[in-house]
Amino acid sequence: QVQLVESGGGLVQPGGSQRLSCVASGSIFSICDLGWYRQAPGKQRELVAVITSGGNIDYADSVKGRFTISRDNAKNTVWLQMNMLKPEDTAVYYCNLKLGYRNYWGKGTLVTVSS
Repeated sequence: QVQLVESGGGLVQPGGSQRLSCVASGSIFSICDLGWYRQAPGKQRELVAVITSGGNIDYADSVKGRFTISRDNAKNTVWLQMNMLKPEDTAVYYCNLKLGYRNYWGKGTLVTVSS
């Protein structure tokens, strides 16, 4: 069983930056694909960014050029650096880990972008 724990959420002003972290338990981290998703109030959960076990990266169009996903397999950690934040980035952000049919989620961390 894998557990994911996100941290780094909070209140940030428009134009500001925030860095989210997700630490995973277990020993399969390095061979898993990792992603950050978000769910805004009243909306469906959406993919924000993904980094594969091989290091391939993709972003949602809405965050390209502003967000950066990275991972450190030695630390079982994946980060999401968020810059130039907008009010529409307000959401609960979830960490995701996938390996084949196995799919794990964290409990989420709330990011609120507001002045």
